Amino acid sequence: MMKRTMQVVFGLVGLALIIFVLTREPKTPSLPRWESQKELLDDAVDKAKENQKRSADEELVKGLLKEDLSDRDFDFALVAEAVSGKKVIPAESRKSGERVLSAISDVMSGLLVELNADDSPVKGLRRINEGSRFFEDGLLERLNTLDGISCEIPHTREGSAQRSGYPDLKITDEATGDIYYLDPKLMERGSAASSLRTFYFEPKDRTLKILDDATHLLIGIEHDGNDGDWEFLGYRLVDLSKLKVRLKAEFQASNRDMYTETSVLELKIKDGEDGGK
Repeated sequence: MMKRTMQVVFGLVGLALIIFVLTREPKTPSLPRWESQKELLDDAVDKAKENQKRSADEELVKGLLKEDLSDRDFDFALVAEAVSGKKVIPAESRKSGERVLSAISDVMSGLLVELNADDSPVKGLRRINEGSRFFEDGLLERLNTLDGISCEIPHTREGSAQRSGYPDLKITDEATGDIYYLDPKLMERGSAASSLRTFYFEPKDRTLKILDDATHLLIGIEHDGNDGDWEFLGYRLVDLSKLKVRLKAEFQASNRDMYTETSVLELKIKDGEDGGK
């Protein structure tokens, strides 16, 4: 009986030792040669990852060049729908179109008179582009006073109202629930046929503001170019469902990216200040 008991005890002890060896945390030998080999292995893995990334980036750049993106035209409606999953609806196809366009026209007539007045806040602005905010605010305020029409700053996918980025305003026809996006822009007299880029749409997932099936409108407000004493001459209301756009592929960097301590070879600035700190 005693012999049998001892066999069981030794068996359990042996089993416990096996389990301990198999489940214990492995220890790295603290030998100089082992540490050196481990560093070499880590460096090789890091270099392999970096080379893989460089190779992928190189292929991406080559692929972009082959596409000739700057020379291709895309339907804005297709781009907007691809990015947002929401339809771009022509104004002429909606029963609410005449009512909403008429409301915008009535508001713009009053705004042109107000912002052309001698005491207009736009008078004296250094940059005319700063004046577009007054039209945006005026449209927002006045459209909200009309029966059956509401206007607001569009929200992003994250749920926050955001001024910057396309579009600037969201108009709702309350009778139908139809949504209209409106983007006011200023333009100098005679520039309607200019090839200068003035419309920008940068698709971003979290800050995207196209959240509804909607009609997309742009209102180009013409001014006389008289610096500091601007006069607004009228406007063009455009349906963007017919707009053609181009993608400008460019690589960008900020001052913070360029003027790093590791990149600056020589620094010579008055009083020893670098101007960036």
